[in-house]
Amino acid sequence: MQSLHLLSLLLQYPTHDLQAVTGEIRERLTADPALPGATVEALGPLVSRLATSDIYEAQEAYVELFDRGRAHSLHLFEHVHGESRDRGQAMVDLRQRYLDAGLEPEGNELPDYLPLFLDYCSTLPEAAARDALAEPGVVLIALTARLTEKGSDYAPLLALLCEIAGVEMDEEAAKAMPPPEDPQDLEALDAQWEEEEVRFTAEAAPDPGAACPKVGAILDRMREPLTTKAPARN
Repeated sequence: MQSLHLLSLLLQYPTHDLQAVTGEIRERLTADPALPGATVEALGPLVSRLATSDIYEAQEAYVELFDRGRAHSLHLFEHVHGESRDRGQAMVDLRQRYLDAGLEPEGNELPDYLPLFLDYCSTLPEAAARDALAEPGVVLIALTARLTEKGSDYAPLLALLCEIAGVEMDEEAAKAMPPPEDPQDLEALDAQWEEEEVRFTAEAAPDPGAACPKVGAILDRMREPLTTKAPARN
């Protein structure tokens, strides 16, 4: 599933370097027989916009969509744990999962940043990659629905991830996580993102309002080390 790395690039903060390789990304995704052709074709508007937009306009649009509120956040645990202390321990566990796979996360992004998780999945065998990507399936479905409703050209990319993961887009799943209310002004934004101290310990008391138990149970599987089944013997 090397194409998951290419999808990771498209989901990252736009840069001149990304603009320079959008044509190659389009070609490689189109040529990948493991991906559904029609869904890859739906990425065309996004790839074209990233390639041709003024870089500052592309960056401003990215921040406006993904960073100015929690409804479209690309940090997976944000949708489950919010800013509770549970999220801190989940980060530690997920980072350890990357380390156990021989990967050393670089940069300042948190371990639950979706593009980083996609890069991790891209290093796994195909079946294991699809299984790993399905673990936060409820979050992917919710993000797809919210981006589709907003008319974002990122929506087909999230829909493609759902297809790869084998999770079904349906109304019930899309409503499993009601979106948080996004702030309408800068003062409200500051208040929403005011964080409590995060302690990376297992003893921290859970926040009873931080996560839907059903979603939390699904996403908790991301914190567990990946297991590889031994091949059957004749």
